[in-house]
Amino acid sequence: MSTKEEIDNENKNPPGLGMRHAQVCLLFFGMVLCYAMRVNMSMAIVAMTSPLDDDSFDWSTKTQSVILSSFFWGYIVLQIPGGELAAKFGGKVLITTCVTVNSVISLLIPIGSHFGGWQLVCACRVLQGLTQGFLYPSIHNLIGKWAPLEEKSRLGTVIYAGSQFGTALQLMASGFIAEAWGWSGIFYVDGTLGAIWVAIYIFIGSSSPQSSTMISEKERNYIQKSLGHDGGHKKLPTPWKSVATSMPFICLTIAHCGFAWGLWTLMTEMPSYFSQVLGVDIKSNGIMSALPYLAMYVLSFPLGYLADLSLKKKWLSISASRKWSNSIGFYGPAVALIGLAYAPAGSVWVAVVLLTAVVGLNAGHYTGFLLVHIDMAPNFAGTLMGITNFFANIISIIAPLAAGVILKDVTDASQWRMVFYVASAIYVVTNTFFVVFGTSELQKWNNVPEENTDTPDVEASCKKVTVHGKSEGVQ
Repeated sequence: MSTKEEIDNENKNPPGLGMRHAQVCLLFFGMVLCYAMRVNMSMAIVAMTSPLDDDSFDWSTKTQSVILSSFFWGYIVLQIPGGELAAKFGGKVLITTCVTVNSVISLLIPIGSHFGGWQLVCACRVLQGLTQGFLYPSIHNLIGKWAPLEEKSRLGTVIYAGSQFGTALQLMASGFIAEAWGWSGIFYVDGTLGAIWVAIYIFIGSSSPQSSTMISEKERNYIQKSLGHDGGHKKLPTPWKSVATSMPFICLTIAHCGFAWGLWTLMTEMPSYFSQVLGVDIKSNGIMSALPYLAMYVLSFPLGYLADLSLKKKWLSISASRKWSNSIGFYGPAVALIGLAYAPAGSVWVAVVLLTAVVGLNAGHYTGFLLVHIDMAPNFAGTLMGITNFFANIISIIAPLAAGVILKDVTDASQWRMVFYVASAIYVVTNTFFVVFGTSELQKWNNVPEENTDTPDVEASCKKVTVHGKSEGVQ
């Protein structure tokens, strides 16, 4: 066999499932559990405050709102530090910490609520939110290390789709669990499953192919050659000035904020719209509540496959592929929102179908802007995700407040139309800005002089990601 043939064989994708697929599976379930523990309080609090339940609390509506929002007080704090910590210590440490803390607290909430009241419950939720601030930066860091360029869209989609599956699963299962074991059972089930996940991930999970002791040499070479990571784990100083002045990154941040406005307007206001305008309590129907998230989960897979196929067949450049996916995830919901605004009163299933379309089409963001952090700067993917998610979470707080300003009368359909118009316009404007000025091209500031390397292979960090003779992300 010639030298060229040996190299080609070494870089070839090993047949069958490998350790990267095990990592994807574990991270998927990690996302499922984190989102289940994120939304479990919204379902449990109904039983926790029910006068029909002997083990209930006399909490006012205002107190319940404080408890429900307390998670996000902590969540926003560690987004940017989380990205930096993921880059320094690797994603495994952070996501293990995240799930461990959330699981322990989930197990303690039933006891703490009786001994410390709603104040201690709030403190627990703040701490859960604080550690979940590590979630997206660590996941982004791990995808950047484990997912070969040719598989990035579908592997990243599988992992991030766990958020919607976890939300839908919790919404559907909570009622059955509460009926069988009481509201405390919701927290005990989540905490126990989280503890099992941590025990498995500690032994199988790894921050990178280089640090994994269970990966085959052939698979490690395949991933490293695809991503250009020939050396060990590198700790690079974040080029803050270059990031802050980068137009592609500014476009990415705007896209993330636009997504947050639309999604959180729907998540926080839809129950009121269905109840006050359409006359149905959507929260009382677990399946109706979960349907939009299930649609988003299901649609994510064909979109991820098509995104990778378009790159493999060279139908589109990476930038064009991300923009097409993002347009599906933004323009699609924008149109469906206008339809939802004119859903006739009493036509509940028409509204449910349109709501499902709005949320379901959002799946385009998985293979859209959400992967651009990794495309443009794989060395700093976790940090970039932390920054954009920080601003997006500020928007997620502002969006419901803006809806509250518009809605003087929650039974007035015309005022609800204005809420939907605003969300639709933001989808259109932010995605258009991203399509025109954004890019997935590998940024020059991704390659900076090293600081404290683990290996003497200094030149490897300055190597561009090359696939089939082309730099990754170059249009």
